[in-house]
Amino acid sequence: MKAIVCAHYGPPDVLQFTDVAKPAPADNEVLIKIYAAAVNPLDRFFMRGVPLIRLIPGLRKPKDTRLGVDLAGQVEAVGRNVTQFKPGDEVFGASRGAYAEYVCVPEDKLALKPANISFEDAAAVPIAALTALQGLRDKGRIQPGQKVLIDGASGGVGTFAVQIAKSFGAGVTAVCSTRNVERARSLGADHVMDYTREDFMKSGQRYDLILGANAHHSIFDYRRLLTPNGIYVIAGGAVSQIFQGMLLAPILSRIGSKKARSFIANINHKDLVFLKDLLEAGKVVPVIDRRYPLSDVPSAIRYLEEGHAQGKIVITIEHAKEA
Repeated sequence: MKAIVCAHYGPPDVLQFTDVAKPAPADNEVLIKIYAAAVNPLDRFFMRGVPLIRLIPGLRKPKDTRLGVDLAGQVEAVGRNVTQFKPGDEVFGASRGAYAEYVCVPEDKLALKPANISFEDAAAVPIAALTALQGLRDKGRIQPGQKVLIDGASGGVGTFAVQIAKSFGAGVTAVCSTRNVERARSLGADHVMDYTREDFMKSGQRYDLILGANAHHSIFDYRRLLTPNGIYVIAGGAVSQIFQGMLLAPILSRIGSKKARSFIANINHKDLVFLKDLLEAGKVVPVIDRRYPLSDVPSAIRYLEEGHAQGKIVITIEHAKEA
């Protein structure tokens, strides 16, 4: 089968589109014929070997050369202990190695694909939407009527966060650039702030919950925008901001009533089903910016690294027709 392989750390040019062995599912795994995948910042972190990431897959070169996480496709085979899926089921979820024609995925990292959306739309969901959901609900403890700020409202996590926050009954202020203002409004944001024209840090507004979907300010700056019992959740952004959040959030949360939290999304069946219900109800609609074929994953990641994607970047995977 065809797959994208990352044998060395570096820029997108290090990625290879090549033939690899088709996997076979372990007892608790499902073999998926992939029709679509999606690009995430995590992919570029693994590709470039960000210092903290290198400690996981390999210091000098990746121990696991597979790339890609988000996926949607059809079940081709199941391990003997799998109970939730059967061959022919259309599913979506996340697992390492999604930039390939086939991948084996633990069944607890999958859910049935919403019937009303395409494979491409479904592939855009897992990591970004799980990050938004868990950041708002679990870390941010979102409540109806709260004032919520989404910084980075036009990116993958941000577009989902605006819609999910609205589904919880919150009042949402979205921060984005000029070209994304109308998009943020169309997703349901109550207020939209164009950061190229207005400094939201100086607006005088205070928020019960701030989700830094693309955080580029100091954790101290965001903390100043919180109400007395407010929570700031770091869900993405520049590597320096992410590291700052990991180091300082636990310390600052012990000082006063304002909280700051950093986290990594947990891929699990229960939350994927929760998202499936929102998607089927039309409360959440994936936003896709561009589509690339599997062979052109390097170009897709280059575009991601430019930092201007509106929503998600999707990888389409064509399969040769069987004779």
